[in-house]
Amino acid sequence: MKKLLLLLLLFLGLIGTASADIVETNTLKLKTLNACESCNLQVANLSGADLSGANLYKADLSGAKLYKADLSGANLSEAILRGANLHGANLHGANLSGANLSEANLKNVDLSGATLCNTITPWGTDNSGC
Repeated sequence: MKKLLLLLLLFLGLIGTASADIVETNTLKLKTLNACESCNLQVANLSGADLSGANLYKADLSGAKLYKADLSGANLSEAILRGANLHGANLHGANLSGANLSEANLKNVDLSGATLCNTITPWGTDNSGC
């Protein structure tokens, strides 16, 4: 039984490492190409990053650190930003159609001109931009 438990813990540790490597690779891809469609960027640290105009269609940014990031004009349609820290981020003109922003920190976020259509927000589903 102990051997089985040890093997299980080792396996889970390898999965965690592989997942962290994927996020690190995807973060580099995003910073280089300014695009990462359908990427796993869970809990990535992108604080202060210039991601203006980035294509993050269907990207998973759950729990990501986007404090003061510039996401102006970015395509975040259908992206998952659940629990992301967007404090002070610039989302001016961003496409957030179908995005999930539930539990996200949106304090001091610039959403002016952003497209909100079927967007899940901390205040409910927002269809103001449909």
